[in-house]
Amino acid sequence: MRTIALTLTALALAAGPVAAQGGAGPATPETTAAIDGIVAIVGDQPILRTEVQERMGALAAQGAQLPTDSAGLARLAHDILDQLIDEEVLVQAAKAQKIEVNDNDISGDVDKQLSTIRGRFATETEFRNQLKGAGFGSPEEYRRWLLDQRRRQLLQQKLFEKLRQDNKLPPALVSEAEVDSFFAANKDRIGKLPATVTYKQIVVTPKPSPKEDSTALAKAESLLVEIRRGGDFAQIAKRESMDPGTKALGGDLGWHRRGEFVPAFDRMYFALGPGQVSPVVKTTYGYHIIKVDRVQPSEVKGRHILIRPEIDSADVAAAHRLADSVAAMLRKGVSYDTLAAKYHDPAEEKLMPEPFPRDSLPIQYQNAIRGHKTGDVVGPFEIEDTSRGVPKFFILQLTSVSEEREPSISDYRERIREQLAQEKGVRRYLDNLRKETYVAIRN
Repeated sequence: MRTIALTLTALALAAGPVAAQGGAGPATPETTAAIDGIVAIVGDQPILRTEVQERMGALAAQGAQLPTDSAGLARLAHDILDQLIDEEVLVQAAKAQKIEVNDNDISGDVDKQLSTIRGRFATETEFRNQLKGAGFGSPEEYRRWLLDQRRRQLLQQKLFEKLRQDNKLPPALVSEAEVDSFFAANKDRIGKLPATVTYKQIVVTPKPSPKEDSTALAKAESLLVEIRRGGDFAQIAKRESMDPGTKALGGDLGWHRRGEFVPAFDRMYFALGPGQVSPVVKTTYGYHIIKVDRVQPSEVKGRHILIRPEIDSADVAAAHRLADSVAAMLRKGVSYDTLAAKYHDPAEEKLMPEPFPRDSLPIQYQNAIRGHKTGDVVGPFEIEDTSRGVPKFFILQLTSVSEEREPSISDYRERIREQLAQEKGVRRYLDNLRKETYVAIRN
C-alpha cells in the first residue's frame, strides 16, 4: 500500500471533501511503520495498519496537533480505527442494499479537484514528481484513487438518505443535560454572535409623469399590433424591450411557477395558453406584452417585452418628497400596514423578519441603521435602481437591533438538540449494524 506525501494530501483535502479510507493517504514521521499489518477485519475486508497511519497524516495535514506521547497516540489510533470500521460497515451495508454510485456522477467533481491540485504546482513536471514521490505512477492512477474515495463517501451518504426516506433512522431522545453539556464543551469554538437587525420597510419608487406614461403605453400598444400582424415576438423583444435581463434572449423568461412575479403580471402569465399573446399589462415596472411558449402542470415557460416610461429629475424629486412624508407619518404613529399598502413598491421585499447580520447588509442600509435602536424609523435613504438609472427611496422601521454579543444556550438549544438527536440515531444504527457484521480487531 502506498504512502502519500503529506503535501499532496493536504492539497487534496483543501480541494474537496474526500474520505481518506480504504486507499492511500499520508504518513507522518511519528506514525510511519514498515510493516503493513492487518489491524481489523470487517466482513471479508481487512483494514491495514497503514490506513490508520494515513488518517493520522490527514489530520496533521489539516493543521490538527497530534499527541506527542505514546499513550495519546495509542488512543488516537484506537479512535481512528473505530471510525474506519464504522465507514467500512456502512459501505458494505450500502452495497447490500443495492446502492450504487456511477462514475459518471462523480468524475466531474473529481476532475475539478484534480485540476485544483494540479494548479498548486508551478509545472507539470513538478506535479508528476510529487505524485511519484507519493507512490503514484501517473496522474491517471492518482485520479483513480480520488474516484474510489469519492465513491465510498457517496455510498455512505446515499445509504443515510435512503434510511431517512424509509423512516429507518429515527432521531434519538436527547436530555437537557446533554444539550447543556454539548454547549459548554463547544462554546469557545462558536465565537461572538454578530450584530443583527430585523425591520419592516417601505420603498418609494419614482413614478413617471402622465405624459411619459401615455407615451410608453402607446409604444407598447403599437408593438402589440405589430405582433398580431405576424411580427416575430422574439425579434421584436430583442429590438424594443427595456428589460436588460431578457432583451438579448428575445424576452425569454424561462420556466416559472405561480407567485414568482408581481401580481398583475403573474395573473396574466398563468392565464394564457401555449402560443397565446396577452394584451398590454401594466405593472410597477412599466408595460408588458407576454407570450406563453409552453405549459406544464405546475410551470409555464414564456417571454415578455417591457416598455418603461421615462423618469426625469422632477419625477425623482417628487418621489423623494413623498418618501419624506411617508417617513414622517410613520414616526407619528400611522400604521405601517396602512402606509405600506398605499406607497410600497411591490417589486421590493417588505420585511426582514429573522435577525440578519448588519455587516452583510448593503452599505446604504448599514450607514442608515448605524446608531439607531429598536423602534426607530430610519430614512429615507436612496439606492439606485441600476436597471433604470434612477434612485428608489427606502424607509425602515427597526423591529429589533442587537449588538455583537457572546452566545448563550438559548441561541443554540434547539439546533443542538436536533443535531445530537440525529447523531445518536446514527450511532444507534451503527452499533446495531456492527453487531450484525463480522468485525474482528487485532492487536
